[in-house]
Amino acid sequence: MRRRHAALMPFAALATSLPGRTRAQGGTAATWPTRPIRLVTSFGAGTSGDLIPRLLAQPLAAALDQPVVVENRPGAGGTLGADVVAKAAPDGYTLGFSNIQVHAVAPAVYANVPYDPVRDFTHIAIVSEVPLALAVLAQGPVQDLAQFVALARRSPGGQRVGTVGNGSAGHVSLVVLGRVAGIEITHVPYRGSSVPAVTDVIGGRIEAAMPSLADVGRNDRLRVLAIAAPKRLAGWPAVPTFGEAGYPDMVVSIWFGLSGPAGLPDAIADRLHREVQTALARPEIAARLAELGSSPSRGLSRAEYTAFVAREGERWGEAARAGGIRAE
Repeated sequence: MRRRHAALMPFAALATSLPGRTRAQGGTAATWPTRPIRLVTSFGAGTSGDLIPRLLAQPLAAALDQPVVVENRPGAGGTLGADVVAKAAPDGYTLGFSNIQVHAVAPAVYANVPYDPVRDFTHIAIVSEVPLALAVLAQGPVQDLAQFVALARRSPGGQRVGTVGNGSAGHVSLVVLGRVAGIEITHVPYRGSSVPAVTDVIGGRIEAAMPSLADVGRNDRLRVLAIAAPKRLAGWPAVPTFGEAGYPDMVVSIWFGLSGPAGLPDAIADRLHREVQTALARPEIAARLAELGSSPSRGLSRAEYTAFVAREGERWGEAARAGGIRAE
């Protein structure tokens, strides 16, 4: 088991079909929930990892007839919040907003993480998949990804690109881009949020940022050169993918989902899964997620989401080893 180094969404549900004897602290699975549900997100206020769980909290709370309280627990590369969930009682009253950073990237780049990203959790449902985006100043000299790469080749290290921090998905992706494009990029890490990186691009202090598309938003002071999606998004038809520019390996979604501690009763986890799918099918929620750059929900089953988390861990472990990336 790994140990933590320094540096998401409430859902819950009632099992209506099992007469079962499965016990959860505070009542049986058949009577749960009887009190407010705590949803822990590893991200700070205003980030996509905060906006998306809050978007879903209200319909889920209404469906479960209990408040769903979003609790921000950033820090330690995102692992602080995840560790809170991993160590919570599996009673359905503490859930977490699982995501690429804390369940795939951090275990790959930090020497010690205090939880196993698969074994220590009950993974319930994938909620959102938002691609990374490379953004520059809209009024600057770079018009497209080809020009960005050409500038980086002429001036190795001259393109300073901000990410959410050392050991983040953006950081690892920059290393991958540098390798496949044959360029040297200067990584500028920020702490806990990509908002300061975006602000510094606008202020001319760095040349580019690599946040999620949700954190770029539709800011007319920025130009998105490319998104790390397998195909163009319906809500962003003018923005090309990295694959279109000749870098098909640059497919990186900042994914988020709902998870609980290991041992969460199946009756509770199954009800949560159903309620998440119902919430995601609501037109106003689907539209808002699309505005944030999220792909349409794939509706993965619990088992499929668990397998997806495991595959992502393997993928990012390989990328980190290939790039020699370690974070402290």
